Amino acid sequence: MTMSESVPDVPPEPDPALWGELRSKSVTWHDPHRVASAAAALSSLEFLSAMRDGSIPSPPISRLFDFRPVEVSRGDVVFTCQPDESAYNPIGLVHGGLLCTILDTAVGCAVQTRHEAGVAYTSIEIKVNYLRPVCIVAGRPNRLIAHGWTTRPGRRVFFAEGDVRDDDGKVVATGSGSCLIIS
Repeated sequence: MTMSESVPDVPPEPDPALWGELRSKSVTWHDPHRVASAAAALSSLEFLSAMRDGSIPSPPISRLFDFRPVEVSRGDVVFTCQPDESAYNPIGLVHGGLLCTILDTAVGCAVQTRHEAGVAYTSIEIKVNYLRPVCIVAGRPNRLIAHGWTTRPGRRVFFAEGDVRDDDGKVVATGSGSCLIIS
């Protein structure tokens, strides 16, 4: 398409008689800047523990994908995620991007728990291996458990690994990543 060509019109919505009525999802969250400023006074371990306990709200991304920390210790975290059909891709499976997001969160938060107040991090690399498809089975819990742990600390870069398991304990994805430490 050249710059002089117009953008095609948006196609009409599919016929509900064929595809069912449109579904929706409502997401609410607290001001992420206020939450981040609360983190400045706490060690990262204290901050994530407070989030786990509900005294500090979860960030918007975790509200969108319904994941939360359930275990927090130095260099090791566990999150649960309850995907719904809004996370499906066009072939009827949970999109790999959701698995990558919770792996990035688990790996990054494992790194985060190793630092005192005033130290931040950002992911600089993540590699994900998808091992099994994830789909929501009616009548069964469809919770995912993401576990992240640090493998090699450094002054400027930390390395960590993680995995995501289904309710049956089967590993559905593994990942490794590195995080840049920001003082």
